[in-house]
This record gives sequence, structure tokens and C-alpha cells, in this order.
Amino acid sequence: MNEPAISTGRPSRKPSAAVWRWLTTSGHGSTVILAIVILVIFPLTLDVFRLALMGKYLTYAFVAIGLVMAWGYGGVLSLGQGVFFGLGGYCMAMFLKLEASDPISTKIQSTPGIPDFMDWNQLTALPFWWKPFHSLPFSILAILVVPTALAFVVGFAMFKRRVGGVYFAIITQAVALILSVLIIGQQGYTGGVNGITDLRTMLGWDIRTDGAKLALYFLSGVLLIGSIVVCRFIQRSKLGTLLLAMRDKEDRVRFSGYDVAMFKVFAFCLAAMLAAIGGAMFTLQVGFMSPSFVGIVPSIEMVIYAAVGGRMSLVGAVYGAILVNLGKTYFSESFPNLWLFLMSALFIGVVMAFPNGLAGLYESHVKGWIARRFSARSAS
Repeated sequence: MNEPAISTGRPSRKPSAAVWRWLTTSGHGSTVILAIVILVIFPLTLDVFRLALMGKYLTYAFVAIGLVMAWGYGGVLSLGQGVFFGLGGYCMAMFLKLEASDPISTKIQSTPGIPDFMDWNQLTALPFWWKPFHSLPFSILAILVVPTALAFVVGFAMFKRRVGGVYFAIITQAVALILSVLIIGQQGYTGGVNGITDLRTMLGWDIRTDGAKLALYFLSGVLLIGSIVVCRFIQRSKLGTLLLAMRDKEDRVRFSGYDVAMFKVFAFCLAAMLAAIGGAMFTLQVGFMSPSFVGIVPSIEMVIYAAVGGRMSLVGAVYGAILVNLGKTYFSESFPNLWLFLMSALFIGVVMAFPNGLAGLYESHVKGWIARRFSARSAS
């Protein structure tokens, strides 16, 4: 007769060890950890002001993961992502500004019912291309379509002519410069150098309150995690494999019968759409949009986010965006006369010490250490 097993009262560590190993070594696990950090740890440990600041950093992370798909996977380096970030932000700002410019709120203007900067520039009627932005569904559609359409036009024109590499990067810089000059020059229609400011409500909901900032932070976090899931699905599909093959051996992919140009256009358009979503969320959280986010300098900063985090890692790009902006905030607050030099030193140091970014550091040191630790525990 078999004796019943005697319980020691101690739970087995194997299931928890397996879960922890999955969380720390798998791609899905890193996404879950990021979701916990963004949606649980930050809200529990940061006050409303710092959490809103972190929400702004997360909007930049949309651009960073877009660059991972375009630059890291597709080999398409764009130095003009600020264009798409700004277009998405302006589309949202136009809707919010029209809501804030109802005839009652603007009754002291010469022409009530139009944005204040238009009245200051002596416009007497709302431009026809502003009128559809009275509708929130149209505004959301414009956020997705307008930047993507511009990216398609630029990408199709360049890639079909086999313009790539550094030449394409320079062209995207030129586009960023042209758009920023255009926005500043058309002050009566765009708000000029000041941009579109004094955005207060969305469908009557005051976006300036602490509750609204908290809700918008969670919305940004959920959209960011959702974007990472979608991008990871693309990476693991046949399309992702072709993007990698195109990046490393473009001629072989072309000789295999694939249209390399259209794959590049897809990667560029995907990055543009993600940047536009980030720009729209930025406008909602900060309450303004200006051409200072459209030009060459912010576009290069956005590439730095991906480079610091790791241009092959979606999750790493998010951490890179957070780290760079945390450093920017800290240095500008603590060393107002030196912060630009300190930021440059931070970027140069990280790139020189860790060429593959934070994700490369994790892969080469942390991941192996975790695997060895759990192997030793399992053996014992």
C-alpha cells in the first residue's frame, strides 16, 4: 500500500521561476514588463505633475518605435519624423482650437467664431480647409491619413527612383525645414511661430484638470502598448522577414521578384502614422502645438531616442525615449547653462559604450545572466 505524499507546506518555485524566465527572456515578456511599468508602477509612484511629464515622454516613444520599424528593420533612416509628429499634433490642435473658438467665447473679437490668431491677422472668415475639423471623427481620420499620405508621396517618389541611404535622410531633413518655414510663414492660418495654443477642452471635457491628465496618460500608455503589439506582429510575419532581408541584401530581394520600393514605402508610412499618433496625444496632454516640434532639430532628437534604446528593439526604443527626456529634464533643471553639453555627452557616451543601445546591453549582459541563474537553480 502506497503511503500518501507528505506536504511540506512550501509552494513549488518552478512555476514562478518559469514565469519570471518567460518575462525576462521572451519578446512578449518584455512587453508585459513595460506595460506593468507604464500602467502600474509609474502611476503609483509619481505625482500628477511628474506623471503628466512622463505622459509627454510616452508620446515621443511612438516616434521611436516607428523608427525601429523603418530604420532598424527596413533600413530607411528618416531625419524628418518631426514632420509627421507635428502634422498629427496640428490636426488634433485644429479640432481643439475650433471648439475653444465658439462665438460666445470669442465675442470680443472683431470676427467672433474664428481662432484668435486668425482675428489678430485680420482674417474675417474661417478657411474652408479648417471647417471639417469641427468634427472629431474627421480629425482622428486626418491624424492617421494626412501624415501617412505625405509619407507615401515622398517615399514613392524617392524609392521608385532608388534614392536611399544618406540621400533619403537629407531629403527628409529638407522636408522638415520646408514644412516648419511654411507653418511659420502662414501665421494667419497656422498660428505662426507661436503655434496653436490655449487648448482647453475636448467635447466639453476640460483637459487641463488632474483627472484629465491621468486619463490621457493611461490612454497614451494603452495606445503605445497596442502599437508595440502590432509592430511585433509585423516583425514576426513574412513581411517582417522581408524587411530584414531588404535591409541587409536589397539586391537579392529585388532579384527574387519583390518590389523593394513598396516595402520601403510601407515601412516609412508606418513610421509616419505612429509618429502622428504620438503628436496628437502630445497636443492633448500639453495643450498646444508649435512648429518647434516639426523642424530638423526635434527630428534628429527623435532618432536619438531609437539609437539610445536600440534601433532593433521596440521596447528598448520606449526606454530610450524615456531616458533621454528624463536626462533632458533633469539637466535643464539642474544645470540650465550646461544641459545641452551634458545631453550631448550622455548620447555620445551611450552610443560609444553600447553601440546597440540599451537593448544591446540587456541582450549581451542581463539576459545571459538571468538564463544562467535559472539554469543553476533548475539543476539544484
